[in-house]
Amino acid sequence: MKQTAVLLYSQFSEYEVSVALSVLAQAGKRIVTIGTAREPIMGEAGLMCLPDAVYEEVRPGDFDSILLPGMMRFLAEDAEMKCVSLLKALADQGCVIGAISLAPYLLAKAGLLNGRPYTVGMYEEDMDRMGIFDKALLVKEAVVEDGNIITAVGVGFVRFGIAFGRALGLSFDETWYG
Repeated sequence: MKQTAVLLYSQFSEYEVSVALSVLAQAGKRIVTIGTAREPIMGEAGLMCLPDAVYEEVRPGDFDSILLPGMMRFLAEDAEMKCVSLLKALADQGCVIGAISLAPYLLAKAGLLNGRPYTVGMYEEDMDRMGIFDKALLVKEAVVEDGNIITAVGVGFVRFGIAFGRALGLSFDETWYG
């Protein structure tokens, strides 16, 4: 069975991917956490995680999906470039891509939101400043699914996790989540 990549970056939002990770665990789906270095990464609530792999070690063919937690701030340019490159490679092979809160900005940077409806946890003024979002396609909903891409804002984390599991065709008990 192919694996799910889970990106880790400084101040990633643990709770926003909690349900998605639980769904993956229920289904017995292996995850691989990925960071820029093999050193501890602290989430926004203080959870320390050690990545299983660094970007340079990732073989896109080993994955059928990727999960991008929200974050408190934008990534450093080198980390952003590595992430965007991986996203493009995974999108090219049709992987399921889930991004929540601020993380859809990485999808926009990779050009993966072009022509697609999406949602993102950003102020519209910040979206305008970035110049990478087509605001005509912004949907003000908690979770937006379009083909293999799922975007969500933080308050939609339960629906996001369930949608991610469904998109992968996993068997799990949705009643665990309310």
